[in-house]
Amino acid sequence: MEVNYNLLSKKGAWGDQGDGTYVNPVLPGDYSDPDVIRVGDDYYGISSTLHCSPGMAVLHSKDLVNWSMIGHVVNDLTSIGPEYNYDRMNRYGRGVWAGAIRFHKDKFWVYFFTPDEGLFMSTAVDPAGPWEPLHRVWEVSGWDDCCPFWDDDGQGYFVATNFADNYNIHLFKLSEDGRELLHDTDTIIHQYKGSEANKIYKINGSYYFFHSEVRLEEAGEVRVVMMLRSEHIYGPYEEKEIIHTHGKEIDREPNQGGLLDTVTGEWYFISHQGSGDFEGRPLHLLPVTWDDDWPMIGDDIDGDGIGEMVWGGKKPISGHPATVLSTNDDFDRVVLEPYWEWNHQPRADKWSLTERPGHLRLYACLPIDKDNFFTVCNVLSQRAFRTDQNAATAKIEIGGMADGQEAGLCHFAKTYCTIGVQQRNGTRILKFNHSGTVEWGPELTSSTLWLRSVWNIDGISRFEYSVDGVQFISFGDAYQLGWGNYRGDRIGLYSYNCEREQGYMDVDQFSYEVAARGR
Repeated sequence: MEVNYNLLSKKGAWGDQGDGTYVNPVLPGDYSDPDVIRVGDDYYGISSTLHCSPGMAVLHSKDLVNWSMIGHVVNDLTSIGPEYNYDRMNRYGRGVWAGAIRFHKDKFWVYFFTPDEGLFMSTAVDPAGPWEPLHRVWEVSGWDDCCPFWDDDGQGYFVATNFADNYNIHLFKLSEDGRELLHDTDTIIHQYKGSEANKIYKINGSYYFFHSEVRLEEAGEVRVVMMLRSEHIYGPYEEKEIIHTHGKEIDREPNQGGLLDTVTGEWYFISHQGSGDFEGRPLHLLPVTWDDDWPMIGDDIDGDGIGEMVWGGKKPISGHPATVLSTNDDFDRVVLEPYWEWNHQPRADKWSLTERPGHLRLYACLPIDKDNFFTVCNVLSQRAFRTDQNAATAKIEIGGMADGQEAGLCHFAKTYCTIGVQQRNGTRILKFNHSGTVEWGPELTSSTLWLRSVWNIDGISRFEYSVDGVQFISFGDAYQLGWGNYRGDRIGLYSYNCEREQGYMDVDQFSYEVAARGR
């Protein structure tokens, strides 16, 4: 099925079409650096989270098209280092980068690098958690995009890129328990400009090293997907390009991802789009065919043996209904839903789901820098999706606010925009703030307020407010959602006080609904 992406991007088609077919993206939001495996007839994936906490998102699917978040690997980012804490917030665009998930000895294993602190790993019997406390395998900087592999004889191996050293790809042996690299086995197996996104597989007795690198194509320098193949793990290796890349405007550079098969033997590639926009780097599903023992991703449209991006097709596995992409929360649980993530590690004593059951209580605390929204701790957010129509609404209680406090609803990536309430001298006033440009609204006398953001396929957002939950009034200028720090836009909740650590906001409900999938 050939699908024109430019038409789809205007009409907002995505995911399961309900008729046995799907359209890319299968998840129209920021699920960057994916890796996916099959265990039985279940599919599990991970996605990098950078400076967001909890870290390293874990996803589940039964059909490779409909996905849900089920947990995270890293509960506390300060187990990586102190710069992630609320009192520093110094890891924008860094933190938990691309990793790999594998199933070995009846456990799930996840490895990942941070560019500054090194290599970390954890294991779990249940991918939804709990995961074992994070273990630092190697304290080092300048490495990324790793993957473990256990051979038929039980020997473990590990592949990773040293981007600080000319993007050399290294192969190590692993210790028997998988918690150490045997550094005396270090071997460079490949090097090319920007070579990373590493995965290692053994298929039908041959070893395959998947990676991407930067090459000069018709569209200029783009990231292309390559495969190395050998009968021996240390080579020598043959090399082949397995999908053409034409640039951001045509295929948006599919590159980072995972190769896997279904129970019935079909092969697929789960990828993100390497060129980010306000939705981040969304999740795509591409078919894989084999020719002369080489995998080809996508469709070979021109017959040159190299695939092209595919924008839809038949669902790999039938019988599973389309899931509803919504992230609604009434905060009735004593833990946050998996789709919530904090901006850096939050201050634990400044939020609660139990002090007022059925509500999220966000206490106000002093920002690191009172004039910088990106130093406000305990901003709780989730991914903003790219569909035709999006509406995120928060019902908040503001009776507990204190003088100097501001609280409300926000968008942020490279820039930020907020609609909230600021209390001064006992009076609460509606406030719109677009990266420092402020517009004041009416005085608010009710203790209950609804705040809403609505945006379209182009990421043009407008804020609204309501005092009764029925009639909503537009407030503030339009805001262009954006991309920044290797993240798409985040929609979130915030509460801070630049004068004193007093006041709180209670969030009764948060609902986020997106447009239907069909085109």
